Amino acid sequence: MDKQHILYAMPHSLYSGRARSYLIKNHIPFEERSTGHETFKAEVLPRGKLPTIPTLVTPEGDVIRDGAAIIEHFEAAGGRPCQPPGARQQVISALFDVIGTDGLLRPAMHYRWNFPEDNLAFVRYHFFHSQRDVPEREAKTDAMMNRMRHAAMIFGVTAQSQTVVEALYLDYLDALNVHFERYPYLLGWRPCIGDFGLLGPMYAHLGRDPYPARLMQQRAPAVYRWVERMNREDSDVPEYFDAGSDFLADDEVPETLVGVLKILAEDFVPETLAAAALINDWLDEHQPEAGAVAVGRLAEALGTADFTVRGETITALAQPHRFYLLQRVQDIYASASCEERTQIDSVLSECDLAEAARASLSRRIQRADNLEVWD
Repeated sequence: MDKQHILYAMPHSLYSGRARSYLIKNHIPFEERSTGHETFKAEVLPRGKLPTIPTLVTPEGDVIRDGAAIIEHFEAAGGRPCQPPGARQQVISALFDVIGTDGLLRPAMHYRWNFPEDNLAFVRYHFFHSQRDVPEREAKTDAMMNRMRHAAMIFGVTAQSQTVVEALYLDYLDALNVHFERYPYLLGWRPCIGDFGLLGPMYAHLGRDPYPARLMQQRAPAVYRWVERMNREDSDVPEYFDAGSDFLADDEVPETLVGVLKILAEDFVPETLAAAALINDWLDEHQPEAGAVAVGRLAEALGTADFTVRGETITALAQPHRFYLLQRVQDIYASASCEERTQIDSVLSECDLAEAARASLSRRIQRADNLEVWD
């Protein structure tokens, strides 16, 4: 038997779900290990550079850190099986990837950490068992969980913002349920890159933790079925009696998906514009050297940005990673023909996402030696 890939991940990890689903759907054999496994710190971390998940080790021994890089590794090698052929669908797919990994952090964090009566025992089980059985295991578990609770506040989940976070999420969940009543995936009959990005928060936090999972099951059963479907090798579409096998024809972006994106835009657009302004001011002032780390624990702290959603002011960490992924949206647009750009402009305007899709930093972010760095 050929040697398998090794995916260092955790069931309760938001970002792990994205890479795991890609491997499952593309029939790539892998063994999943926790970061508590003895090989992670000793063998993988020195090459991965940061103790983050997911991190992949290939059968040849190469280490790839970060879900976006893992997926890009296989997409580039396999003829991009999860990239739709049309420019409009490519842009929408790439936008969902950004929104899933960066734009839905508030509801993911809120519904995990602010319902302890329902969630605490379940979540603690996973944090506890992600670590080796050592005397300080309990203390390490408490420290890790407290750090993540603090991260929720940094991402903008506060007592003041909870009402608007919940209202937006429920509106989004209802609209997404309407879409999945008609189609099994975002852009038709097979998953695109955007499906995997969106799955991150919708699986580990919102589709597994007891309180939000129950909410999803009861309020949006078609969304819950999509979460299940994204973790199965087959297409898993028995309830669709006219099921196809490909992306929607003619580069179609269905109206049901436009409805989802219009709701997501209410939060994603103002946060993106505020973060871009703050980071660009920081870049202008600090002028980091080319190759300086831009994302993650080795990067300099940039600060928080204020923005308004449905009349509520939210303060959240300005994250360059959002713009690293938005570069992909902008690169698709730049390579499109004039006619395709007109079509892209039209659908982005209809979704209220045009401003966010154009938002950029004054410096590009590249990957080098498993780190995202300033160009």
